[in-house]
Amino acid sequence: MMRARPSIIESFNFAIEGVIHVLRTQRNMRIHFAIAVAVLITAAAVGVSKIELIVLLLAISFVLIAEMINTAIEGTIDAATTSFDPMAKLAKDIAAGAVLIASVNAVAVGYLVFAGKAADKTARVLDKLRSAPAEITVIALVLTVILVIATKAWTGRGTPLRGGLPSGHAAIAFAGWMAATYIVNDSHRFLISGLTFIMAFLVAQTRVEAGVHSALEVAYGGAIGALVTLSVFQLL
Repeated sequence: MMRARPSIIESFNFAIEGVIHVLRTQRNMRIHFAIAVAVLITAAAVGVSKIELIVLLLAISFVLIAEMINTAIEGTIDAATTSFDPMAKLAKDIAAGAVLIASVNAVAVGYLVFAGKAADKTARVLDKLRSAPAEITVIALVLTVILVIATKAWTGRGTPLRGGLPSGHAAIAFAGWMAATYIVNDSHRFLISGLTFIMAFLVAQTRVEAGVHSALEVAYGGAIGALVTLSVFQLL
């Protein structure tokens, strides 16, 4: 007896279940979704044009679709093979490469859309803090280190250079990101800020990947570094 074809509602339901499954099981998909939400909120805040919004939506969709196809290919290969197969590995690598290309394209699109707008929005606030950037940066970094050590002493977890709450590496990295954002001139502010943020994020990620810190400890450290530096620049 032939199975009845699913209704339109059931087809939509199956499709949504597929998206939910990828979100639940794939960390990279959750990261892509979080970034997509942040990009759309930023787009609304800076007031992108209709064409710019269309380009952003296409770039976001491209990344999400590539990630889902990659997940589907990996699942199919895992179900079809029970032992190591060089061709299966190659297929997975190619699918992952497609996600990488889509992600790089999305970063380039985001930079082209937001670079000028972000610089315009922040220029007036940042320019007034240029009188003594080196001194302020040193003060911010020293205060960050002091606060990190004080917090570790209070919690009694980890050592000054390894483990515990918060992550000193993440705190310094994000303090550096915030300081670079304030110091650099208008024409290159968005680019330098973006690059230093990525480097700070990678520092934080390595602490988690190495098992030295938990994600919470890294997030707390990054927040301390960024907020202390921001406060010092605003006050001084």
